This record gives sequence, structure tokens and C-alpha cells, in this order.
Amino acid sequence: MARLSDAFIDDLLARTDIVEVIGARVPLKRQGREYSARCPFHDERSPSFTVSPTKQFYHCFGCGAHGTAISFLMNFDRLEFLDAVDELARRAGIEVPRETRQHNENPDTRDMFGVLDEAARFYRAALVPGTEADDYLSRRGLDGAIREQFGIGYAPGGFSALKDALGSDPRRVSLLERTGMLSKNDRGHVYDKFRDRVMFPIHDRRGRVIAFGGRVLKPEDSPKYLNSPETPLFHKGRELYGLWQVRQANQKIARLVVVEGYMDVVALFQHGISQAVATLGTATTPDHAELLFRNAPDVYFCFDGDAAGRRAAARAMESVLPRMKDGRQAFFLFLPDGEDPDTIVRNEGAPGFEARLAQATPLSQFLFDHLAEDGINLATLDGKARLAERAKPMLAQLPDGAFADLMQQRLTELTGVGARSAPPEVHVPAARARRAPAGNAPKRSLVRSAITLLLQKPQLALELQPPYRFVALRQPGIDLLTELVAIVSARPDIGTGAVLAHFEGRQEADALHKLAAIDLPGDEAGWAREFSDAIAQLDRQTLQQRVDELLAKQREEGLDATDKAELRELLQARGARAGG
Repeated sequence: MARLSDAFIDDLLARTDIVEVIGARVPLKRQGREYSARCPFHDERSPSFTVSPTKQFYHCFGCGAHGTAISFLMNFDRLEFLDAVDELARRAGIEVPRETRQHNENPDTRDMFGVLDEAARFYRAALVPGTEADDYLSRRGLDGAIREQFGIGYAPGGFSALKDALGSDPRRVSLLERTGMLSKNDRGHVYDKFRDRVMFPIHDRRGRVIAFGGRVLKPEDSPKYLNSPETPLFHKGRELYGLWQVRQANQKIARLVVVEGYMDVVALFQHGISQAVATLGTATTPDHAELLFRNAPDVYFCFDGDAAGRRAAARAMESVLPRMKDGRQAFFLFLPDGEDPDTIVRNEGAPGFEARLAQATPLSQFLFDHLAEDGINLATLDGKARLAERAKPMLAQLPDGAFADLMQQRLTELTGVGARSAPPEVHVPAARARRAPAGNAPKRSLVRSAITLLLQKPQLALELQPPYRFVALRQPGIDLLTELVAIVSARPDIGTGAVLAHFEGRQEADALHKLAAIDLPGDEAGWAREFSDAIAQLDRQTLQQRVDELLAKQREEGLDATDKAELRELLQARGARAGG
């Protein structure tokens, strides 16, 4: 299979700010030259996850997760390699070569996307004028343009309409099963999952169909909404219905309005509110919160005003709190009983819905209102103490900044005490905590020192002039050092992250990541002197190794004229180096 060139990947990573990529998804705090956070890949109380802007890689001292901006997107956003590359390339303003993109696509994944696209076209073709589905959408006020914009279709009744149309052979049937389009009963009989429903295709960030949602036509049928199951392409806790359409409709997205149903999203678009998205039958997850704020600074959550709606709002608030960097805002709009965004925008129009949004409750108010429920009496000391105790773990989730400070100040206004009864805990970054005091630091071998320095600044290798004497030295790590120098020589612009990616999957990878994560003191000029000195010492050791070999040969069997000439040259070189 063809692969992206090393030069392309090096250029892409060089143009990518890994702190910006990860910081948009994980709250990072600056710690010296690096950034730290609680690791997003395992549960932990204190930060052991570090991100280096100079080395352009991340490393977790707790679980060992490590890599470049590409691998982070693959692991955090669950993107395939090529999708992660595309995401970074768009940010950097460069294009992935078309032929390379085609060659690098996973054929199996490509076929799954293909069969879902065929299913979407099948459903659209089945939505014809005069049918019950067409009448239903017309009654809901959805015109042809909005149906086309969202790709709305219809799944015919019966048990095998889609299977008969697309499942022409066993492999096609397997693809339909794997993408969640078919179900299987206890007797092993396979049938269409979606039947007699209005169909809403769900798109990924590249506009590809990854799943469907289907709504019943008759009120007595259930469930009212049916979503595709989790598949290799679809993870409902990480996707938002309508986000693709929002991106297409808005050059700049100032806000996102989160609603509960497909019809709510489509109805709001129909009336000119083109910033609506919906979660897919699940509560707002941390991944949803990340995705929302990556696309817009202001997020409005719309919920029913009943107890269930307030519980859903509380869960959304918990997901949002750790992501409330300065400049971001979250609001909560609670709708009257029996109303939803669809009915409100149809009855009151866009101005009426906009007026309700303008009156939405800001997060700062909703948090304290929520915490004060269950009969807390702020007129008593006991009530104030209870509110402060409840607020403490919630406010601790806020990233450092003005918003966190103001929330602490608001708590003090309400209760007379701060959210903390003791000075704030100071977390020492894992990388720094693992550093031994300078006076007691174990002395690294010369080879290890040279490798560590190269991982800090790969371009140090470009200062070496071939031939490299040290490659003949018989010491652990010399082969690895030699390979590193060769990689940098062949790829002069390579960064630390790309160097580490080169060794991914090899037994040396973990050791290299640990060395790269070391925060060396000094600056680049000092590292260059230290690296040059280490190589010079390795060269002297190589010279002495050859002298010892020749002297041993002289004692055992004697030297020929060529050996004697070499020994004289080596002894002269050793003397000159010692004198220098």
C-alpha cells in the first residue's frame, strides 16, 4: 500500500502546533517550557501528561501514552490515520496529494463508507411525493431544499427492502451488518434494521455518512427515534447530528445550539437558525463538550423544563466545566412543558426562539442554582457551609483563569467563605517530579547522553561531518545513535515527534519516549556543546578500541606493514587529541 512521504509528514508536523491541537481538547497548564494536564487516556488525580511545544510530542508518565499530533487525534478523536492527517493538513493550509490519499485509505473502511452512501441514496430515492412520509414532512413544514440539505429519506416498510437493493452478495450483506443497517434475530435471520421510518443520515466531519437516525410516522409505533448501533465508523458519544451542515452553512460559527432531536435541528435550520446540533440519543459527554467548544465559543443547551431535563442539564454542566477556558460561555435554556425547539420555532418563528435564547441561564448562575436545590437555606450558616462543600469539587474542575477566579468570588459572596478551606494544592508536573536533584543525578553514559540530546534537538546531528568514527564502537546504543544520525541527515527538517514516530512499534520506542520526555536544563547552544563533546569522547573511545585491537594482534601474531602504518597513525591521532 502506498504511503505518505516522510517529507510530507515532517512538513505537516513542523507546521502543526501540538499545544494548540491538544489544548483544544484537554485543559493544559504551562509548566516551564512544557505543558501538563491530567492524562486524557487514563484516570488520574494529578497531572502526569506532558506536551512539549519544542519537541512537538506528548508523553504520559502514568500510562505511557505518547506520540505526535497525528497519533493524538487518532487516539483521542478516534480518527483513522488519513483522517487525522487531513484534519491537521486543513489547519495548516496544505493539501494531501489526491493520489496519496486514495492509496492510503483502508479498503475495508472505504467499502463501509461506500455502502452507507448507497443506503442514503436508496432512502432519498424512496421519499417520493404523495407518500405518507412525504405528507408527514410537509405537515412539519420541511420544504424540498431543507430535505436535500440534510439528505432526509424514507426507509420502506417490510423486512428486506434495503437488503434486497444493496445486499447482492455475502460480502455486501456483511458490510450492511457491520455498518448497523441490518439486524439479526435469534434464529439467525437477517433483516432491515430501519423500516417505515423517516431517515436522517448522520455525517462525520468530512461530510461522509457514518450512521442513521429513523423517526416513526405513526404515534403508536415505538421507539419514536431509532439510531444506528455503535460501529467501527460511528461512536454516538463523539458525534453531533447537524454539525456538518452547520459548518457548511456558516463561514464563522459564533455559537452552537444543542437540542435533543433530529427534527429540532432541521426545523431550526428551516427557519434560519443554522447553528443547531443534537446529541444522538445520549447525554452530553465530555467528548461532545470538547467538540462543541472546538467549533464555537458560545454553547446553548436546550432542555425540557421538567425534572428529567434538569438532570440532563446537570450532566451537560459536568462535562462542560473542565473545558470552560476564558472566552468560552455556556448557557441553559429550559423550555415550557410540552414544547420543544421544533414547536416553538414553528409557532413563534426565529425571533421568538432567539428571544428565548437571549434569556437563557448562564452557566455561572445555573451551577449555583443547581447546587442550592434540595432545600439548602442560604440564610443559615449550615446552608452556606453545605453549598460551599458541594461547590468545592465542581469549581476545582475549572481551568485556571479569570472565569475560575470569578466563580470562586461568587461562591464567597453567597456563603462568606471561599470554595477551599486550605491553600490550593500545588501539583508538581510529573516530568519535574521524576527529575533527581542536580547534585544527585545519576551520570548518563555518553551514548545515552548523545541520544537524549538528539531527541531534544534532532538538528544537532547536522553539525557532524561524515565519516562518523563512533559507528565502529562496540557499546550498547551505538547502533541506535547511528540510526538517529542517519535519519536526521536524510530528513534535515525532522522534529522530535517525527523521529519518535519513525520508531513506533519497535522495542526501542518506549525508551526513546522516556528520554525525549526529559526536560534538560540549559539552552540549544549548551546542548550543542554537550553533544559535540559527547561525540568527540565517543570518537576517542573508538580510536582507543582500535589501538587495543592492534596491540593485542601484535602480541599474538604480529602486524603486517599495513597494520603497523595504521597503528602509527592512530597513536599519533590519539596524541594529537590528548594534546588538544
